[in-house]
Amino acid sequence: MARPGRVLRGRWTMLALLLACAAPVLVSYFTYYVVRPEGRRVFGELIEPQRPLPAIPTSSLDGQTARLTDLKGQWLLLSVAGGGCDAACAGHLYLQRQLREGLGKDKDRLDWVWLVPDQAPVAEALLPALKDATVLRVPNDQLVAWLKPAPGQRLEEHLYVVDPMGNWMMRFPASLDASSAARAKRDLERLLRASAFWDQPGRELGK
Repeated sequence: MARPGRVLRGRWTMLALLLACAAPVLVSYFTYYVVRPEGRRVFGELIEPQRPLPAIPTSSLDGQTARLTDLKGQWLLLSVAGGGCDAACAGHLYLQRQLREGLGKDKDRLDWVWLVPDQAPVAEALLPALKDATVLRVPNDQLVAWLKPAPGQRLEEHLYVVDPMGNWMMRFPASLDASSAARAKRDLERLLRASAFWDQPGRELGK
Protein backbone atom coordinates (compact mmCIF):
# COMPACT_ATOMS: atom_id res chain seq x y z
CA MET A 1 0.00 0.00 0.00
CA ALA A 2 2.94 2.32 0.61
CA ARG A 3 4.14 2.17 -3.01
CA PRO A 4 0.89 3.50 -4.62
CA GLY A 5 0.97 6.33 -2.08
CA ARG A 6 4.50 7.29 -3.08
CA VAL A 7 3.54 7.18 -6.77
CA LEU A 8 0.54 9.44 -6.15
CA ARG A 9 2.64 11.93 -4.17
CA GLY A 10 5.23 11.90 -6.95
CA ARG A 11 2.59 12.72 -9.54
CA TRP A 12 1.25 15.58 -7.46
CA THR A 13 4.80 16.90 -7.01
CA MET A 14 5.41 16.75 -10.76
CA LEU A 15 2.13 18.56 -11.47
CA ALA A 16 3.05 21.28 -8.95
CA LEU A 17 6.43 21.76 -10.63
CA LEU A 18 4.82 22.06 -14.07
CA LEU A 19 2.35 24.63 -12.79
CA ALA A 20 5.15 26.58 -11.13
CA CYS A 21 7.06 26.70 -14.43
CA ALA A 22 3.99 27.75 -16.41
CA ALA A 23 2.74 30.31 -13.90
CA PRO A 24 4.75 33.32 -15.17
CA VAL A 25 3.51 32.75 -18.73
CA LEU A 26 -0.09 32.34 -17.58
CA VAL A 27 0.06 35.42 -15.36
CA SER A 28 1.50 37.64 -18.08
CA TYR A 29 -1.12 36.55 -20.60
CA PHE A 30 -3.91 36.93 -18.04
CA THR A 31 -2.68 40.45 -17.32
CA TYR A 32 -2.54 41.46 -20.96
CA TYR A 33 -5.61 39.69 -22.34
CA VAL A 34 -8.03 39.62 -19.37
CA VAL A 35 -7.17 42.37 -16.90
CA ARG A 36 -5.63 44.63 -19.56
CA PRO A 37 -6.43 48.02 -18.01
CA GLU A 38 -5.23 49.71 -21.19
CA GLY A 39 -7.13 47.33 -23.45
CA ARG A 40 -9.37 49.98 -24.94
CA ARG A 41 -6.31 51.77 -26.28
CA VAL A 42 -4.79 48.75 -28.01
CA PHE A 43 -4.01 49.79 -31.59
CA GLY A 44 -3.44 46.36 -33.14
CA GLU A 45 -6.18 43.80 -33.64
CA LEU A 46 -5.84 40.79 -31.32
CA ILE A 47 -6.14 37.47 -33.16
CA GLU A 48 -8.50 35.09 -31.41
CA PRO A 49 -7.95 32.22 -31.44
CA GLN A 50 -4.23 32.62 -31.90
CA ARG A 51 -2.70 30.74 -34.82
CA PRO A 52 0.57 28.85 -34.25
CA LEU A 53 3.51 29.10 -36.63
CA PRO A 54 3.24 26.34 -39.24
CA ALA A 55 6.26 24.27 -40.26
CA ILE A 56 6.47 26.04 -43.63
CA PRO A 57 9.77 25.43 -45.47
CA THR A 58 11.88 28.58 -45.75
CA SER A 59 15.02 29.60 -47.56
CA SER A 60 17.22 32.59 -46.81
CA LEU A 61 18.59 34.89 -49.49
CA ASP A 62 21.82 32.89 -49.46
CA GLY A 63 19.95 29.62 -49.96
CA GLN A 64 19.96 28.15 -46.44
CA THR A 65 16.84 26.10 -45.81
CA ALA A 66 14.88 25.76 -42.57
CA ARG A 67 11.31 25.83 -41.22
CA LEU A 68 9.24 28.80 -40.15
CA THR A 69 8.84 27.18 -36.72
CA ASP A 70 12.58 27.74 -36.18
CA LEU A 71 11.71 31.38 -35.43
CA LYS A 72 9.95 30.43 -32.19
CA GLY A 73 11.47 31.78 -28.99
CA GLN A 74 11.45 35.49 -29.91
CA TRP A 75 8.78 38.10 -30.43
CA LEU A 76 8.45 38.58 -34.20
CA LEU A 77 7.31 41.60 -36.20
CA LEU A 78 6.45 40.28 -39.67
CA SER A 79 5.88 41.89 -43.04
CA VAL A 80 4.99 40.19 -46.32
CA ALA A 81 6.00 41.39 -49.80
CA GLY A 82 7.46 40.08 -53.03
CA GLY A 83 11.19 40.27 -53.63
CA GLY A 84 10.72 43.22 -56.00
CA CYS A 85 9.80 45.30 -52.90
CA ASP A 86 7.77 48.28 -54.08
CA ALA A 87 7.45 51.58 -52.19
CA ALA A 88 4.90 50.14 -49.72
CA CYS A 89 7.23 47.21 -48.95
CA ALA A 90 10.19 49.56 -48.41
CA GLY A 91 8.05 51.65 -46.08
CA HIS A 92 7.11 48.63 -44.00
CA LEU A 93 10.73 47.49 -43.76
CA TYR A 94 11.71 50.96 -42.57
CA LEU A 95 8.92 50.99 -39.96
CA GLN A 96 9.88 47.51 -38.74
CA ARG A 97 13.45 48.62 -38.20
CA GLN A 98 12.39 51.84 -36.48
CA LEU A 99 9.85 50.08 -34.24
CA ARG A 100 12.48 47.59 -33.13
CA GLU A 101 15.11 50.25 -32.51
CA GLY A 102 12.55 52.28 -30.57
CA LEU A 103 12.28 49.50 -27.99
CA GLY A 104 15.71 50.44 -26.64
CA LYS A 105 17.15 47.86 -24.28
CA ASP A 106 14.31 45.45 -25.15
CA LYS A 107 14.96 45.44 -28.89
CA ASP A 108 16.86 42.14 -28.71
CA ARG A 109 13.64 40.47 -27.61
CA LEU A 110 12.03 41.19 -30.99
CA ASP A 111 13.11 40.12 -34.49
CA TRP A 112 11.90 41.88 -37.61
CA VAL A 113 11.11 39.44 -40.36
CA TRP A 114 10.36 39.92 -44.05
CA LEU A 115 8.54 36.96 -45.61
CA VAL A 116 8.99 36.83 -49.39
CA PRO A 117 6.34 34.66 -51.11
CA ASP A 118 7.96 34.64 -54.56
CA GLN A 119 11.32 34.13 -56.25
CA ALA A 120 11.81 37.71 -57.47
CA PRO A 121 15.35 38.93 -56.78
CA VAL A 122 15.91 41.40 -53.95
CA ALA A 123 17.71 44.53 -55.13
CA GLU A 124 21.36 44.69 -54.09
CA ALA A 125 20.86 48.29 -52.99
CA LEU A 126 18.34 47.13 -50.38
CA LEU A 127 20.60 44.56 -48.72
CA PRO A 128 22.59 46.94 -46.43
CA ALA A 129 19.34 48.13 -44.83
CA LEU A 130 18.40 44.49 -44.13
CA LYS A 131 21.50 43.56 -42.16
CA ASP A 132 19.51 43.20 -38.91
CA ALA A 133 16.45 41.65 -40.56
CA THR A 134 15.50 38.03 -41.11
CA VAL A 135 14.52 37.64 -44.77
CA LEU A 136 12.94 34.33 -45.76
CA ARG A 137 11.36 33.06 -48.94
CA VAL A 138 8.24 30.99 -48.22
CA PRO A 139 5.68 29.16 -50.41
CA ASN A 140 2.83 31.59 -51.00
CA ASP A 141 0.04 28.99 -50.82
CA GLN A 142 1.18 27.82 -47.38
CA LEU A 143 1.69 31.37 -46.13
CA VAL A 144 -1.84 32.51 -47.03
CA ALA A 145 -3.25 29.44 -45.29
CA TRP A 146 -1.77 30.81 -42.05
CA LEU A 147 -1.68 34.63 -42.11
CA LYS A 148 -4.86 36.50 -42.99
CA PRO A 149 -5.42 40.19 -43.77
CA ALA A 150 -8.35 42.18 -42.46
CA PRO A 151 -11.48 41.99 -44.66
CA GLY A 152 -11.02 44.03 -47.81
CA GLN A 153 -7.22 44.30 -47.35
CA ARG A 154 -4.25 42.48 -48.83
CA LEU A 155 -1.72 40.42 -46.87
CA GLU A 156 1.04 42.87 -47.82
CA GLU A 157 -0.76 45.82 -46.23
CA HIS A 158 -0.30 44.76 -42.59
CA LEU A 159 2.44 44.14 -40.05
CA TYR A 160 1.91 41.02 -37.91
CA VAL A 161 3.06 40.11 -34.39
CA VAL A 162 3.98 36.58 -33.28
CA ASP A 163 4.73 35.78 -29.64
CA PRO A 164 7.76 33.76 -28.42
CA MET A 165 5.65 30.59 -28.17
CA GLY A 166 5.04 30.83 -31.90
CA ASN A 167 1.48 32.17 -31.91
CA TRP A 168 0.34 34.81 -34.39
CA MET A 169 -1.57 37.02 -31.95
CA MET A 170 -1.83 40.57 -33.38
CA ARG A 171 -2.31 42.34 -36.69
CA PHE A 172 -1.63 46.06 -37.08
CA PRO A 173 -4.00 48.10 -39.26
CA ALA A 174 -3.35 48.31 -42.99
CA SER A 175 -1.26 51.14 -44.40
CA LEU A 176 0.66 51.76 -41.19
CA ASP A 177 2.70 54.95 -41.55
CA ALA A 178 5.05 57.09 -39.49
CA SER A 179 2.20 58.97 -37.82
CA SER A 180 0.46 55.80 -36.59
CA ALA A 181 3.67 53.86 -35.85
CA ALA A 182 3.86 55.43 -32.37
CA ARG A 183 0.63 53.64 -31.45
CA ALA A 184 2.02 50.35 -32.75
CA LYS A 185 5.16 50.93 -30.68
CA ARG A 186 3.04 51.35 -27.53
CA ASP A 187 1.39 47.98 -28.21
CA LEU A 188 4.79 46.32 -28.59
CA GLU A 189 6.02 47.91 -25.36
CA ARG A 190 2.95 46.63 -23.49
CA LEU A 191 3.45 43.14 -24.86
CA LEU A 192 7.10 43.10 -23.81
CA ARG A 193 6.21 44.43 -20.35
CA ALA A 194 3.50 41.80 -19.90
CA SER A 195 5.91 39.00 -20.87
CA ALA A 196 8.92 40.26 -18.90
CA PHE A 197 8.34 37.53 -16.28
CA TRP A 198 9.42 34.76 -18.63
CA ASP A 199 10.70 36.12 -21.95
CA GLN A 200 14.37 36.92 -22.45
CA PRO A 201 16.43 37.64 -25.59
CA GLY A 202 17.29 34.52 -27.55
CA ARG A 203 15.40 31.43 -28.62
CA GLU A 204 15.39 29.30 -25.46
CA LEU A 205 11.64 28.68 -25.79
CA GLY A 206 12.07 27.47 -29.33
CA LYS A 207 14.79 24.91 -28.63
